[in-house]
Amino acid sequence: MSRNRLPLSIVLAIFGFMVAIQFQSTQQPDTRDTRDLWEIRTALQDEQRTQQELYEKLSELDSLLAQYETQNETEKVETLKDSIEQLKQQAGLEERVGEGLTLTVEPWTQIIEESDQTPNVSPDLLQRLINELNRYGATDIAIGEERITSLSPIRNVNGYTYVNNRQLSSLPLTVKVLSEDPERLLNYMEVSPAIDEFAIDNLLIQLSLKSDVKLPAYEQLSTLKYLNEVQTKETGES
Repeated sequence: MSRNRLPLSIVLAIFGFMVAIQFQSTQQPDTRDTRDLWEIRTALQDEQRTQQELYEKLSELDSLLAQYETQNETEKVETLKDSIEQLKQQAGLEERVGEGLTLTVEPWTQIIEESDQTPNVSPDLLQRLINELNRYGATDIAIGEERITSLSPIRNVNGYTYVNNRQLSSLPLTVKVLSEDPERLLNYMEVSPAIDEFAIDNLLIQLSLKSDVKLPAYEQLSTLKYLNEVQTKETGES
């Protein structure tokens, strides 16, 4: 492969990887669908949102290709650097700070007083909450200290909820969310069905607007860790 084509190939490979992940999430399950009407409507909205994101990514790729074809070598390297940084942010591989919300999940006080058992936040509840946040304008989400991406597994292991292959801490649990319009997101979440779903399991969600919300980077993926080395070879740096 020629020197001129290698940077472009890297960008195309990264875009292709991200699009493939999202496309995989749109595939229909082989098992019989036993969801209720609310779950089906929620899933449909999620699929529509995913499809729109795919269209937007394809449009971005077309623009990048057009820009790349008209640039000299130095400009191509700068475009590659910018593209890598944008992809890292989109994939959740870097810390982010901005305006958003914090959601504190805690058990109802009365339940704790009347029972020796502390309610548990199930994977299903967390997934519904994430879906609602995404639907109403969340751009980035972290549960506890775990950044949520399209690769994040949320599952039950021996009665405990794991996110990104790490067990969640005990309650109260903090969910941090970034949004371009935090007030709109807050208004939607205050009447979200997800709040009622948590209440059924004796869990209370406290919502707070924040001007400075810090989300950790996603640490389970090392796909891009060698890009700096490749980039250095391309630019001839030592």
